[in-house]
Amino acid sequence: MSARRFTVPLLGAAILILAVLGFVAWRLLLLPGPLAFAGGSQVALADYQAASPTGVPATLAGADLIVRGKYLTLAADCAACHTTAGGAPYAGGLPFKLPFGTLYSPNITPDRETGIGAWTDAQFLRAVHKGIAADGTRLYPAFPYASYTLLTDDDVLAIRAYLATLPPVHQPNRPDALSFPYNQRWLMIFWGAFYNSDTRFAPVAGRSAEWNRGAYLVVALEHCGECHTPRNLLQAMNTRQIFAGGGAEGWNAYNITSDAVSGIGDWTPGELAQYLSTGFAPGRGTASGPMNEAVQLSLSQLTPSDIQAIITYMRSVPPLRSSASPALAPPASELASAGPKDNSLGKQVFEGSCASCHGWSGQGAIGPGAQLAGTRAANDPTAINVVMMILHGTGAPAGGHAVMPSFGAAYSDREIAAVANYVTARFGSTPSHLDAQDVARLRKN
Repeated sequence: MSARRFTVPLLGAAILILAVLGFVAWRLLLLPGPLAFAGGSQVALADYQAASPTGVPATLAGADLIVRGKYLTLAADCAACHTTAGGAPYAGGLPFKLPFGTLYSPNITPDRETGIGAWTDAQFLRAVHKGIAADGTRLYPAFPYASYTLLTDDDVLAIRAYLATLPPVHQPNRPDALSFPYNQRWLMIFWGAFYNSDTRFAPVAGRSAEWNRGAYLVVALEHCGECHTPRNLLQAMNTRQIFAGGGAEGWNAYNITSDAVSGIGDWTPGELAQYLSTGFAPGRGTASGPMNEAVQLSLSQLTPSDIQAIITYMRSVPPLRSSASPALAPPASELASAGPKDNSLGKQVFEGSCASCHGWSGQGAIGPGAQLAGTRAANDPTAINVVMMILHGTGAPAGGHAVMPSFGAAYSDREIAAVANYVTARFGSTPSHLDAQDVARLRKN
């Protein structure tokens, strides 16, 4: 009788533990594919009845292999990660600072000793699709092979053909500096088994050729989800919240779902096209940080038909609302005396260095490119992107709009925290509450 009394609770506890473990495994390991939301059935590329969504746009279909490879290389945004500021193109060495150390991008010029000049086509395909280098080294998913795995063999080899025409740069790769256990590359075997499908792009049969082309560009080539999708505990894209917002290089990468409040659901096709092509759209703000880089190096190089395909696909992404992206605040007052009353230092800095360009209303005193009101950054309660713009400036948009210089050396961490809080309180819907330590951390990273 007593044995039974103990057996039943133990059995119940075991079932509960297994249920919890099963739920955790489901949440962490069994993630939907990036096109699962579209419904319908995915078919092999050879069985798709409409125009192929892979390769280059129709206007370049007759171009030679190198021209096609260059277009695909630009679309894949390879230069952004494999080129340092002022460094030789594609020679690597760009640092990726992570909570557990620093990774450095490798040299992908055709140098035979320090680049990929001695790699075979099969080795290049394996690296792009499986995240395994020529010598068998497992690559970290900072290289987005979980997205690039969807690229067709022909497209990957076209990219390789173009890279082979670049000037070889003899520049040894910098060793990574990661703490244990993150410096154990063999662990990527398990990460890849769970999170790299190692399958090529399969179009959705019930969707148009333009939609599938957009999906191929967004999910595979441009790998937008790598920045704009939140990560799970194992640093894989949480595709249950695809495009609901993530981060890149210390910046927030905002929600780009079709939600009208948190995402881009209320943007017109024209605004989206202008923003993607130039990094600016009136009333929507200017691309900064990694997004500005993506526009300059990649998106601005795409044909109008490919930009339209991206828009068609993105407008179909299910809306996901997030408290991290609240409703935008209404326009601010033009009076300098308006705004928060409890932040005199922030107002002082804004008056001294910001108001002359941005205006007290935030509408942009020198032009729409300097607008703060109505932008996602000014309405971000973390104020991270506001701080990053103050520290590093905005860079030059492809459309030639106003460039904000860096004020990182001009102001202390305390002053930058104060003015960032002032900006979000005056022009945003939810004020931030940064202090000097927060800015110091962002400055360091």
